[in-house]
Amino acid sequence: MRLSTTDSAGLPTADWVDEFLLKGPAQQICLRLSEPIDRATLRRLVIERQSRLVDAGLRAGGAAALRLPPSVGYLVDLLAVWRTGAQAVLLDHRLTDYEVDQALRRLVPQVLVRARRTGGAALQVFFDVEEEIVRLGADPAGSQHAVIQLSSGSTGPAKVIGRGAADLVAEVRRYTGIDGVPVPGERVILLPSVVHVLGLVGGLLFGLHTGVELQPPSRLSGEAILHAVSAHDTPATVLGVPFHVGLLTSTDQTRRLGQLRRMTIGGEPVPAVTAGAFEDRFGVPLGNMYGMTETGVIATDLHGRHRPGVMPAPGMQIREVAGELWVSRPSSPYVGDSENPRWSAGWLRTRDAGLVDPDSGLVTVRGRLDSQVSVGGLKIDLTEVEWAITALPGVAAVVVVHDGEITAYVQPVGDMTVDAFNQALGERLARYKMPRKVRILDQLPRTTTGKVVRDPSVLRQAAGAALPGRSPRR
Repeated sequence: MRLSTTDSAGLPTADWVDEFLLKGPAQQICLRLSEPIDRATLRRLVIERQSRLVDAGLRAGGAAALRLPPSVGYLVDLLAVWRTGAQAVLLDHRLTDYEVDQALRRLVPQVLVRARRTGGAALQVFFDVEEEIVRLGADPAGSQHAVIQLSSGSTGPAKVIGRGAADLVAEVRRYTGIDGVPVPGERVILLPSVVHVLGLVGGLLFGLHTGVELQPPSRLSGEAILHAVSAHDTPATVLGVPFHVGLLTSTDQTRRLGQLRRMTIGGEPVPAVTAGAFEDRFGVPLGNMYGMTETGVIATDLHGRHRPGVMPAPGMQIREVAGELWVSRPSSPYVGDSENPRWSAGWLRTRDAGLVDPDSGLVTVRGRLDSQVSVGGLKIDLTEVEWAITALPGVAAVVVVHDGEITAYVQPVGDMTVDAFNQALGERLARYKMPRKVRILDQLPRTTTGKVVRDPSVLRQAAGAALPGRSPRR
């Protein structure tokens, strides 16, 4: 089916919302919370919210900034903005006021939707929200994209990324062609934030289009996730990031759940030892997805057959240029930065090091390109060092950077000394690859999406604020 997503001026239309996302049996459940929400209810809420946004000044061709936690209100506002023919600027509710003000000055939306009051515990996945709409101006959107997102900022300042309605529709259709994705009659236990690309497209838009039920757990804990899986008889896929794997494997669950079909993770790759422990524990595959905010899903291995490799998603073209992965993309995704050197002539430089097998097409992601450094004339891959550290007993998370010298920032499970760490790592890693500094922290700094921060200045600041007695030593 050919779907019209834009009008003659390139602006998003309401058709793709009604035909691609909201269409379906009236009584079909879309979202399972304390009270299930069916399609008829969702359509009614979206139309009502659209009227409120228009009354507040939103117009076709304009933009609305959404600064809301994951909630029914957020989903309804998002669909209502798109149905108006306007652009949605997604601002993570955990951003500071300063970060939000910077984004609003740059993107000049017509209205801002924000939480007046948020109910529920801090570890909830979906919240109860009382919202307010603030009228900001009458300027049109700065671009013709349907959605504006900010990158994770794990390696530095966040980038402003725009994607059109046709691009989002194409990504959802890529998902439907991936072997192992949930099908109608099944559920997705939704853990990642719907503000960011994995939760937004791989969870929300995919679920609405296909009729797969979305069921966030009541809380972000291993026990609550497993309770959500077992709450209904239908098959369930857990969608999350590596952090969520740790939540599940830390539970006391010993009985395997018949409803659990698999867990699929995006974001950073999970070491083979972690994946093996998960699969032994739960008896289901730990699938992996590779993607970017700029493109959405790029390659997958949902059955865990090719680890650490992944296969290109349907329609995605990936090539290797001088050890870097490039992905085909028709236009630059960077808003207000059309000359960004990362995109040129239909190809986006991922800044990820990797290999593409010319025969099978299998893609092996080797980590960030800037993770390869030279020390004393010897090439060292910091990703390799990280993986060696992650495999050590008692390590919860680690970031390795080259900040004048190789420095490891380690978050342990329980107590750990630098001497014990160095002794254990020295048995697994060549001496020239060993970190020259080790910083042991109670918690590594993370972005709002849960990724560990790799900015050396942020890491140094976190190490400087370490508690006495746990203060890092050489």
